[in-house]
Amino acid sequence: MRREIASFAVAGVLGFVVDTGGLYAALALGAGYFVGRFCSFTLAVWVTWQFNRRYTFRNGRGESALKEWLRYLLAMSAGGVTNLIAYSASVMMLPKTQWLPFIAVAIGAALGMVLNFVSAKWWVFRSSV
Repeated sequence: MRREIASFAVAGVLGFVVDTGGLYAALALGAGYFVGRFCSFTLAVWVTWQFNRRYTFRNGRGESALKEWLRYLLAMSAGGVTNLIAYSASVMMLPKTQWLPFIAVAIGAALGMVLNFVSAKWWVFRSSV
């Protein structure tokens, strides 16, 4: 389980980089804080799913990738709700600086990570045997 937690944390860091980078890119293209975050969050979930299915939880259910992706997206959305609530509160309450997106994503990610690990380990990638 320690290996899974460490690997899940690596996936989380990768997701954080993708999420934050995607958000800054979306903001540069004219999206607002919330539309940009929806896009960057979805991209980050896809990237972490790819990493987690290959490295963290290799012995999954053996189902189709599409079913697994949809289950993962649903599971990460539960942690994502927590993440996005914290992100939204941060955006609304903290001073508007160039660091605000980074700080807000970090706060949200930290709060959603535990819920995401539990749902990934015991629901999405749990072996069917």
